[in-house]
Amino acid sequence: MEAKGERGINSQRLHGRILELAQIGKIADTGVCRLALSQEDRAGVELVRGWMTEAGLKARIDPFGNLIGVLEGADKAAPVLMLGSHIDSQPYGGRYDGVIGVLGAIEAVQSMVESGFRPSRNIEVVAFCDEEGCRFNKGLFGVRGMTGKLEEGELERADKNGVTRREALLAFGCDPGLFAGYEFQEGRIGAFLELHIEQGPVLESIGEPIGIVSGISGPVWWTVEMTGFAGHAGSVPMAMRQDALVGCAKVIVGLNALACREPGAPTVGTVGSLTVFPDSRNIIPEKVSFTVDFRDMDLARRNALEKELLALIEETCLEHGLTYTIREDTKSDPRYCAPELRALMREGAAEMGFAPPELMSGPFHDSLTMSYVCDYGMIFVRCKEGISHNPKEYSAPEDIELGVELLYRTALKLTE
Repeated sequence: MEAKGERGINSQRLHGRILELAQIGKIADTGVCRLALSQEDRAGVELVRGWMTEAGLKARIDPFGNLIGVLEGADKAAPVLMLGSHIDSQPYGGRYDGVIGVLGAIEAVQSMVESGFRPSRNIEVVAFCDEEGCRFNKGLFGVRGMTGKLEEGELERADKNGVTRREALLAFGCDPGLFAGYEFQEGRIGAFLELHIEQGPVLESIGEPIGIVSGISGPVWWTVEMTGFAGHAGSVPMAMRQDALVGCAKVIVGLNALACREPGAPTVGTVGSLTVFPDSRNIIPEKVSFTVDFRDMDLARRNALEKELLALIEETCLEHGLTYTIREDTKSDPRYCAPELRALMREGAAEMGFAPPELMSGPFHDSLTMSYVCDYGMIFVRCKEGISHNPKEYSAPEDIELGVELLYRTALKLTE
């Protein structure tokens, strides 16, 4: 539906920036590979920092790799309004995931400045470092660093090339020794707003360009390693094998069955990465490492299914003579958006002439961590066929404009 009333944002500038950033780390015609703390990520951060400065923000990069731009308000001591998302991508990603939240926030603030509006409190726009988590197998790094929620050993996590996060941060120009001095104090952030593509098919299925997020599902991430015994593929009888890959396959099928048990429930389970050792055609696999991504909006159901999955792993290993280890990479409870912020979004949308639906988010976002330190709200933008984490990811320019316009109006209401 076409929005009513005068637009506050500069749509041409917004879309030009989206296209320009998409050239950094470009793959194929429309894809992006801009892994966290890579050279491409650094180039993207520098480009966005220039746009922050152009918008009137004072921009800096903190020791966690977060890019932060500040627009000073009348009361600098008041809790800040924070807007933002991320610009790092999956290795086979699209140009909109996270990006519209960062560039949309810059556009919203730049439009305020150009209109002569001075906020009642500071507004901070953030491009958080390593939201995706694909490089070091643990996401939301920058936002967790800023809010004092990093865990022991995170700096020693290594990517597939053996580069640790500590080494990557230092190469990025960040000093992990300064972490403690850059954590936000309790109460420092008053509210957080994030604009993001939906990454799912709901909005398209009901013909709506944008939606208001009600909450984020709680993700569980495991890295599971199952170990058997290698042998010659031609000489070891089937009944005598300790084949780690066979055990892994049973767990993958079982995870899928658990996630599908209740039709219509927002339960999802995925094994997205798998490595086999020694990875030879004629050797029985001795060791398999794989990831588990398990999510649900219902915490009790998720916890129950998590126990069943653990029991399945134990039974499978016992049946096939395997041992196993599980490393818990991420575990978060479902988190609901603040009712007051959702109400302001509905009010802003009504001024624009429409009433967006409310829907939950299956993917996690930087908002998930922010929910533990302040009220948060999210706006979703329709994406074609629900495709994301894929070069074919696409959101129409007019839909993105509506999302940024609603972000702009909501931010105005919070800083008048």
